[in-house]
Amino acid sequence: LIAEDGCSPEEWASFTPEQQMFAAKKGSGFTRGMSLQEVAAKAKPSVLLGLSAVGGLFKEELVREVASHHERPIIFALSNPTTSSEVTAENAYRWTEGRCIFASGSPFGEVEMFGRRFTPSQCNNMFIFPGVGLGASIGGIACITDGMLQVAALQCADCLTNEERERGQVFPSVSRIRDVSAKVAAAVIQEALEEDLSTNVLPEESLDLDGFVQRRMYYPDYVPFVKTVP
Repeated sequence: LIAEDGCSPEEWASFTPEQQMFAAKKGSGFTRGMSLQEVAAKAKPSVLLGLSAVGGLFKEELVREVASHHERPIIFALSNPTTSSEVTAENAYRWTEGRCIFASGSPFGEVEMFGRRFTPSQCNNMFIFPGVGLGASIGGIACITDGMLQVAALQCADCLTNEERERGQVFPSVSRIRDVSAKVAAAVIQEALEEDLSTNVLPEESLDLDGFVQRRMYYPDYVPFVKTVP
């Protein structure tokens, strides 16, 4: 557990019991005041998860340190707005020689380097929540379980195309969000059926949940309005 001034000893009275689980243990070699880079050199993490709202927190030395231990380091700079992002997409790709798996809370444009074009993904709940809500609504699901959220996340990841992965995307393209939401909804309903928590799906309908969802999705298509002349 890292605080503003470095590695946080477990005895800090301000920690909650949940935080204590991740605090540095006595005798572990992690001491108060260690920098992020020093902690990374010792712990060799494969993931940098930025939730600090401190712009530029992930310095070049830190990113290169993490990348030196892992072929595909994961760097998620999730703080908003862009000025609070821990690292920009361009720097993350440059400092890892294009090897990192990057996503951000704020949108970043495409990056061209190392003979490739990278498309950074914006990590946003719009890829999951609409599908979860749709599945719950049409599936008659009164309780959303951890299992449903897990299958929703897995289905979202499965919706990535090979081309999107090649471009470095972590999430599907927004232009396909409607299809992604339908797939997520079907996965949530399937999990609900297995947990015996769906009350609105007939046995024969469960054989084609993709079709079940598609037939019940709302399409915002409006007919032209023509004023009637008396």
